Amino acid sequence: MSAPYVKLPAWADYGLLPLINVVVALLISGLVVLFIGQNPLEAVQYMVEGALGSGEGIAFTLYYATNFIFTGLAVAVAFHGGLFNIGGEGQVYLGGLGVAAAALTLDHYTPWYVTMLFAVAASFAFGAAWALIPGWLQARRGSHIVITTIMFNFIAAALMVYLLVNVIKQPGTMSPQTRLFAEGGQLPKLGALMSLVGLDIGAAPFNVAFLIALVASFLVWVLIWRTRFGYELRTMGTSATAAVYAGIRYERMVVVTMLLSGGLAGMMALNPVMGDLQKLQVGFPAGAGFVGIATALMGRSHPAGIVVASILFGILYQGGAELAFWMPDITREMIILIQGLVILFAGALEHMFRPALTRLLGAGGQSSKSPSMTQSA
Repeated sequence: MSAPYVKLPAWADYGLLPLINVVVALLISGLVVLFIGQNPLEAVQYMVEGALGSGEGIAFTLYYATNFIFTGLAVAVAFHGGLFNIGGEGQVYLGGLGVAAAALTLDHYTPWYVTMLFAVAASFAFGAAWALIPGWLQARRGSHIVITTIMFNFIAAALMVYLLVNVIKQPGTMSPQTRLFAEGGQLPKLGALMSLVGLDIGAAPFNVAFLIALVASFLVWVLIWRTRFGYELRTMGTSATAAVYAGIRYERMVVVTMLLSGGLAGMMALNPVMGDLQKLQVGFPAGAGFVGIATALMGRSHPAGIVVASILFGILYQGGAELAFWMPDITREMIILIQGLVILFAGALEHMFRPALTRLLGAGGQSSKSPSMTQSA
């Protein structure tokens, strides 16, 4: 879960090193674009303008970023406890069931902000419940959390298909989806907020879930670095043996950590289900559970870093769609390649440039654990 590394100044560890990784990934992506006969500078221009060049583009970017904030926080909480939760996709699916249950029950009777409160609680509870079994198996039976969580992704996807086809499908339609939520079950767009700075969000589904994600980020920061539980969590992530010796109950901490992680992942469903689609349908997580792993790694498992990394991936998603439109020779598969390179350098190769950066900055030779496990505010 962690590896020794040379200690760098905080500004270099949390800012400069991730920036270098992203720049190198983009440079390699530029070589790929150049190889197929396209101008990489022109490609960058289309990508940046598509993601940040208009109010609608910015709104789409922040909409995608909202998904990644929730799943990145989910992964980060598990990281701090020494756990690797890669079951975000499945937990998002179950969170979607919780959101749909709240919206379908209350949308004709309560305003959106009341329905939203129940949807937040239900999405958290359903996502946490789906993470409970892997957490319990890790704590009581020693089953590896990576294996169980990834298997639960497939179970959740199959369960979702079954329910949408046989149980909660809208009557009179062949599509595996629920009915549209009434106005009381829809999160309002943030067009009025964006208009305060002179931006028009157009058709972008940028909605209140973004504000909920920011609140969740702050609460996670408080939990991890300003509470006794957070101290125990980080202690367990540093050394489970030392944590047990200090009197921390390992089994309880593993289960509670996974409940929190799964609940945060489940809350991601608020954004697409109530804020965009206004219904529950198959495929709505769209891989955000796995992108959350990259955002947590790039953001060094700190909520502030995760927000920044999520916006970067939002730029890649929105800018990539615009790039594929304006430069047809750059296919959607190539856009995925570019995103994959960023994930590769932000995740698997995140420490590749650390030795050179250490020599350049003259940092000391102190070893520690991976920052995704042991950092402090």
